[in-house]
Amino acid sequence: MQSVFGTILLIVILLAVVLLAVGIIDGNRFVTVRQEFALPGLTKECRFVLISDLHNKVYGNRNDKVIDAIHRIDPDFIILAGDLVTSRVKEDMTPGIDLMNALGQKYKIYYGLGNHESKIQKDTEHFGDQFDRLMKAVASPNMRVLQNESVDLPQYNIRVTGLDLDLEYFAHFRIRKMQENYLRDTLPEYDRTKCNILIAHNPDYFEDYARWGAQLVLSGHVHGGIMRLPFLGGVIAPSYKIFPKYDGGVFRSGASVMLLGRGLGSHTLPFRFFNPAELYEVILKPCE
Repeated sequence: MQSVFGTILLIVILLAVVLLAVGIIDGNRFVTVRQEFALPGLTKECRFVLISDLHNKVYGNRNDKVIDAIHRIDPDFIILAGDLVTSRVKEDMTPGIDLMNALGQKYKIYYGLGNHESKIQKDTEHFGDQFDRLMKAVASPNMRVLQNESVDLPQYNIRVTGLDLDLEYFAHFRIRKMQENYLRDTLPEYDRTKCNILIAHNPDYFEDYARWGAQLVLSGHVHGGIMRLPFLGGVIAPSYKIFPKYDGGVFRSGASVMLLGRGLGSHTLPFRFFNPAELYEVILKPCE
């Protein structure tokens, strides 16, 4: 009996060691994923990079591995889908700031806020002027922060809109129903003559974004579910919801498509299990 128990204990220990090793390895590497979409309203092919959920993670020396990967893609622009930093008091925001400043020397960047930026902006009692310092530090001629704002890219007939979603929609343990007309009242008017891209950090409201009119939604937030299991996908969302409907990859609702990045970083627990970080190369082509 003791021999059987010892064998079981040894197997459990070995599995725990393997799992820990996987978590550390996947927590410190990223892969580049290529996605291609044909979108209505687009007048010219373009290529961009999607970054989400960096959370001040560093790959190599001052994120030179990320920068080199982006240079190899040579995108027309970059979209940042929120959570460049983590909402911790006295957080060192240097890694995220340095990455944006390095990329902003060559590329246009369109920055939609995540819940961590929104938290440090709105909770000044705890975070002071941290949000203002972040915005000032990343400011450059090539950086455009879209806080419930839109910018047009006329060479492609694209309108990029950034949603700064209220923090009440990032509640734990449940998904709060979005108020009727919330997006219409919060965002600039939708333009039916353009190809509309919506940066919306929380993917849980994809159907609402689709009804608003976004042809392409770019999200993050879920970090791929932290651990990924065969056939089941991501295990847990930041809202502590088990096996979230939207965990990472491509999803469709009617005529709309959502690309949900699994993020470049993590927070709280620096592990990712069978779930390496992702940098997306996205190619958009006009509908034939």
